[in-house]
Amino acid sequence: MLLWFRNDLRIHDNPALAFALDNRVKHAIFIATPAQWQQHHTAPIKVDLILRHVALLKSQLAQLDIALEVKIVDDFSDQAGQILETLTSIGTNQLIVNTELELREQQRDSQIKEQGVDLISFESDVIVPKGLIKNNADQMFKVFTPFKRAWLKYVLNNGFDYLPKTSGISYNDIMLSKLLPNLTRDDSSKWPVATVVEQHVIPEFLQTKVDHYESQRDIPSIKGTSGLSAYLNIGAISPRYLLTLLINRYPDILQQPHQAFSWLNELIWREFYRHLLWHFPDLIKHQNFNNKYNNLPWLNNPDDIVAWQQGKTGYPIVDAAMRQLNQTGWMHNRLRMIVASFLTKHLLVDWRIGEQYFMEHLIDGDFAANNGGWQWSAGTGCDAQPYFRVFNPISQSKKFDPDGEFIRNYLPELSEIPDKEIHFPHDYIAKHTLDCYWPAVVEHKQARERALAFYKDNT
Repeated sequence: MLLWFRNDLRIHDNPALAFALDNRVKHAIFIATPAQWQQHHTAPIKVDLILRHVALLKSQLAQLDIALEVKIVDDFSDQAGQILETLTSIGTNQLIVNTELELREQQRDSQIKEQGVDLISFESDVIVPKGLIKNNADQMFKVFTPFKRAWLKYVLNNGFDYLPKTSGISYNDIMLSKLLPNLTRDDSSKWPVATVVEQHVIPEFLQTKVDHYESQRDIPSIKGTSGLSAYLNIGAISPRYLLTLLINRYPDILQQPHQAFSWLNELIWREFYRHLLWHFPDLIKHQNFNNKYNNLPWLNNPDDIVAWQQGKTGYPIVDAAMRQLNQTGWMHNRLRMIVASFLTKHLLVDWRIGEQYFMEHLIDGDFAANNGGWQWSAGTGCDAQPYFRVFNPISQSKKFDPDGEFIRNYLPELSEIPDKEIHFPHDYIAKHTLDCYWPAVVEHKQARERALAFYKDNT
């Protein structure tokens, strides 16, 4: 048997690995696909995080007497050939995997099966298996809240599978860059590997932050979120493990209102988008979920797009958020909604352009969540923000960064602007003849009226 690691880079709560251990499998493989990563707009900082976790995995598997072979192929289509070659070399036709959600990945696995391979597959990326949460018409929910209710009911009635940690496994540093020296990657070292996260970050979050998550998660100047999305995305940490920890700490959280439920709600949103993509695989082709928006004549002004990308829109909260993304490879979730609304509704730029830019820069770029979030902001998606709801970036800034602490961190040119003026400083700058900030690309009230007419006239 051969164990193939893909988007499941962990030994903890990994059903494919557990099966392999039960069957004394000695061979595992990981295949790096730089051309595929580039085609899917994978951020270089995410590539680095992936490869660091492959190195971690190689060290851990060696202690389990499993040799992980790391290969690199030119293109996505070459993965199947590499797998068939490896199966032949070790004299087996049995391949163990955890399934992947995306359409091309599923098609690739089907092609491998057609070559006579016995594909033994498991599901490791969600808490409740995809396809089990349906409405009374036996269909996927198209609104989050009833999905959440059904999801909670399912977990209460059926529980969920979870495989405890394998004890006695340590991390021996392996420089994977020596094995794969030519891959384009950015430094992700500010993000610790998952073993450190499980030992230190998650316990600290549960002990000191989760009870305040609801009140602090929208404040970008403080670390009020868990910061676990990047690890969930590459499969370095299991969502079932996180739910297990949460239930152990708050046994009634699935049934009773609790301050920590706000964080559980985010995990369920993740489930919602992954279940949605499983039911509607055409979303992977960047189609609008709501077809009535297919003919929107997006303006896609190149200068506006560049201003947004570079953080030079003249709206400080938007510009600071884009600088955070460009400089760190991550953006606070509240800010993701603000900048997405600004691009699609203030500038009338196709949401797909923003979706791609996020994927090119985010360390936690996840297709299902990223696509769902952008379509929510643009009003084109499932359970989306309605087209007539247009975030006011000035009032959002005042509400979530009232003292301008986050803005000043990423826009030091505004460091001397008073708190009450920093959210839209143009009158203050003009009055004091300063030259520290660029003009606004649009005026909010006019942009809002233009967006309302744009959606109303074209749907």
